[in-house]
Amino acid sequence: MCGIAGIVSPFAADTNINKLKLMAETLAHRGPDGEGVWLSPKKMAGLAHRRLSIIDLSDNAMQPMHYIDRYSIVFNGEIYNYIELKRDLQKAGYRFYSKSDTEVILAAYDCYKEKCLQFFDGMFAFAIWDEYEQSLFAARDRFGEKPFYYFKDQQRFFFASEMKALWAAGIQKSISERMLLNYITLGYVQNPSDPSQTFFNNIFSLPPAHYLSLRKNNLNIERYWMLDKQASIEVNESVAIEKIDTLLNASVAKRLRSDVPIGTSLSGGIDSTGILRYIKQNQNNSFKTFSAVFPSFEKDETNYINLASDYFKVENIKVLTNEHGLINDFEKLMYHQEEPFPSSSLYAQYKVYQAAKQNGVSVLLDGQGADEIFAGYNRYIHWFLQELISRNHFGDFFKEKRQFNKNETPYSWSLKNFIAAFLPSHACLALEKIEYNKIIRNNDISKDLLYALKGREWEGIHKPVVTKLNDILSFNVTENGLEELLRYCDRNSMAHGCEVRLPYLNHELVSFVFSLPTRFKMKNGFTKSILRKVLEHSIPDTINWRTDKIGFEPPQKIWMESAELMDYLYEAKKNLVSERILKPHVLQKQSKSLGAHDSDNYDWRFLCVSQMINMP
Repeated sequence: MCGIAGIVSPFAADTNINKLKLMAETLAHRGPDGEGVWLSPKKMAGLAHRRLSIIDLSDNAMQPMHYIDRYSIVFNGEIYNYIELKRDLQKAGYRFYSKSDTEVILAAYDCYKEKCLQFFDGMFAFAIWDEYEQSLFAARDRFGEKPFYYFKDQQRFFFASEMKALWAAGIQKSISERMLLNYITLGYVQNPSDPSQTFFNNIFSLPPAHYLSLRKNNLNIERYWMLDKQASIEVNESVAIEKIDTLLNASVAKRLRSDVPIGTSLSGGIDSTGILRYIKQNQNNSFKTFSAVFPSFEKDETNYINLASDYFKVENIKVLTNEHGLINDFEKLMYHQEEPFPSSSLYAQYKVYQAAKQNGVSVLLDGQGADEIFAGYNRYIHWFLQELISRNHFGDFFKEKRQFNKNETPYSWSLKNFIAAFLPSHACLALEKIEYNKIIRNNDISKDLLYALKGREWEGIHKPVVTKLNDILSFNVTENGLEELLRYCDRNSMAHGCEVRLPYLNHELVSFVFSLPTRFKMKNGFTKSILRKVLEHSIPDTINWRTDKIGFEPPQKIWMESAELMDYLYEAKKNLVSERILKPHVLQKQSKSLGAHDSDNYDWRFLCVSQMINMP
């Protein structure tokens, strides 16, 4: 895990060591264990790297790394199956001089060119300069665990793990009014119509599962992997359980490959407890688990966390957070995130990763991704019920609805859902219209901002046509939803030089789960039905069959009601009024304190936007 940056330019003022070092220095938190910069012989390209040593701690694994006097690479992430790939490449005649996965990428690229990406099981963002071709090849992993930002004009190309490195290189910092408006009014942190767009004009994100090639300043971007949401196999439940168990076990085993201590996050839910089960199955070493707890908060998970840690006999380190810490750390949190985020849940995650690093743990396994893959969120229930109705499975519909009610699982359902089941395109348009109205009817937004985007209010509003559960799951996994969570995770962990690995995001596992019939994902009034079956009898039943887990949630409403945070919010509003983003009357409006997962969380958004504008 590292920080990468680079420049391709015909101008010596761009491709110079000092500028590359400046970019690397801004990424020092991502890689506290070393720095490297390099200029190509013809000085057309420069690469910079900050190292977090995880695999092969020797100098042989230093980057930028060079291979067969042709290729030079900077790489951020891990290729978990590098040992197996290395064996295959050795049989093909390739020689290796380190024990690192970085060298395996170089050999694989020389052997397969862009098709090498099909062989990688990992999280990665890397760039390879080909001195023979005077070209750059860069790629990002399938789900977007690792970031890759870039700027391009008519003659120059800059890239980095974080935008602050681009700003340090002299790229202009200009906030996108379109993204700003959609965030304040709708809570969007991404443009669902264009995943490459960021909150800053002229800085773009390479989308997940894409690669780019740059030659003579001609940029070409291609998708190399697509999740097949239409794939469908008929298999009995026992076979599916065995297959998922095998894939998950293998995924965890590969993600335990490390030359530094490993731990895991533990939230008290199914996903993290399941990861803990597979870790214990693969190793007997003692290791630490880390949890955020909120004593006296009604949604505190301490009891479940204690149950899981006692069951598996592991050490658990609990992290406490409060509104005072949030205010003290908010500037640093925004500095690392760079773009706004939806709630204070990120702060609790930030402190968990900080605690891990402080306790000597540089690698954490985490359960993110399971909800999107196995349909774990309660908001998916109405899509599941609509699928049953649209296929005239009324008996199953009434049965499942009764079971969800019996299990006291909260979900939304009304007459509109019946209509949406048979008219999905109309439902899509209706939802988009609701979003549009939220923008134009928001009375707090200044006329200046609205006028600047007049006639473009629909830009960035996009709702998918959902005819079955897999449609909305696929949309969240590949287009809008999961990637933003992965961004938060990457920035929070790398702020402390800590690497997070996500076993549920093994692409073979994801593809297999998507190919299963819908009844395997929700059944008998339970979300994540097949995963619960996989983990049955191997984690505590109280955790495995709980239906009250609604996500990682701190007591944000209580925090926002504190005098200290209300004062902090008032100063943020004043700033946004002076910047002509909000109307002056918002200063007289009473603040509305809301929970982390509540909709229309405007006050929280004001905090983020104000800080983003003030970032150096």
